[in-house]
Amino acid sequence: MEITGKIIEILEEKSGESSKGGWRKQEYILETQAQYPKKICFMVWGDKIDDFGIKENQDVEVSIDIESREYNGRWYTDVKAWKVAQKGAGTASSNSSTSSESAAPPPTEEPLGLDAESSVDDLPF
Repeated sequence: MEITGKIIEILEEKSGESSKGGWRKQEYILETQAQYPKKICFMVWGDKIDDFGIKENQDVEVSIDIESREYNGRWYTDVKAWKVAQKGAGTASSNSSTSSESAAPPPTEEPLGLDAESSVDDLPF
């Protein structure tokens, strides 16, 4: 799935150690540019943080995977970016389809509102 918008905030980078070694994650707030703009918190893991070089106020097209998981009777949703491209003249055709998708409430809109809960780091998975 692709989402187009402007990076309005870059949250503090988080890092830690797991049984598989060190990890890093960075979260970004993207605002869509549809008739009714939506704010979406997405995350980037590991070396992709440096590879993408995302900056505030940058117009981007983000390719994401959305995944939800259950823990102790509650559901948590992650929006993980696997590709980020600066928005330019070459993405005009995909912008129109992305904008129309953003204008109509998608069925996954409700779980995306769990931004504060989805960033809990003390979960065992």
